[in-house]
Amino acid sequence: MHSQELLQTKDFSQGSVVIFGSMNADYTVTTQRLPAGGETVVGGPLTILPGGKSSNQAAAVARLGAKATMLGKLGTDANGDFLEQELANAGVDTSAIARWDGPSGATVITVDAKGENTIVISAGANEHADVAYVDSVAGQLTAASVLGLCLESPMEAVAHAARLAHQAGATVVLNDSPFQGELPAELVENVDLLLVNEHEMWQLIRQEGDETPVLSGEGWWERLDWAKIAERLKAVGFERVVVTMGSAGSMVLEEGQAQQVEAIAVRAVDTTGCGDAFMGAVLAGLATGSSLYEAASVASYVSAYAATGRGAQASYGTLDQVRAYFQA
Repeated sequence: MHSQELLQTKDFSQGSVVIFGSMNADYTVTTQRLPAGGETVVGGPLTILPGGKSSNQAAAVARLGAKATMLGKLGTDANGDFLEQELANAGVDTSAIARWDGPSGATVITVDAKGENTIVISAGANEHADVAYVDSVAGQLTAASVLGLCLESPMEAVAHAARLAHQAGATVVLNDSPFQGELPAELVENVDLLLVNEHEMWQLIRQEGDETPVLSGEGWWERLDWAKIAERLKAVGFERVVVTMGSAGSMVLEEGQAQQVEAIAVRAVDTTGCGDAFMGAVLAGLATGSSLYEAASVASYVSAYAATGRGAQASYGTLDQVRAYFQA
């Protein structure tokens, strides 16, 4: 089925996804260009928007019409109230979110005229979503059909959540971001699907003596030996992988085969959170029985739509909005 047809016919309403991880207030300023080291540039008005990789993914899942349950910790500050309310407005179940007596997570983002960005994270309450908290929400984890994880929370807690969900039969999806090259064996063993970009993929599989491949330019992905890449990823513990490649789309690797999903061209306004929109759509797709290739195909449209608006969660569309945009 063509990816446009998949987008128009997909129904996410029966899907149920649990996401454990980070919630951040995004402090965003736009500039004509990003500053170089030690340089000051003039920016536009400062905006405060809901973010955090896991929170973004949960909002994307819910806006597509699937059930999304958010697990993690917020602070007792005003940002905590703001972030929880924004998730609830997106349709996310926030009942299992806990509060830590201190500031919520925050992110400082600079976006240039081309939509490129730089991001700095302050963990805040996110670093207190520990193993004890994971044990307190074990019921939600063991009831999950799909669990989404990233690495903006303590590694021990992420690995523990993966184990509880995987052993209960859930499909565990890990976005290795912020990138960690050395992942705990317990986490790797309990991950069913890995999502990384092309640079993270290369860092995971490179070996001593390898010549660094060119990961840019016209048709760069066609020059890679994807069968060999799949073998190396399997050797480090990942048999099902989606490699996102920016304007080159994504590559779906499973059962030793590689299938490219083409990118959807749009005029980008702000790419902040587009990767999280992609992951959210993959999570929702898997929760509703899509193949990995089908889920990634629909996710290409969802993430492209997100690039047409500013902010992360603020730019995510409902399924009807995404459909209408690309029909037009």
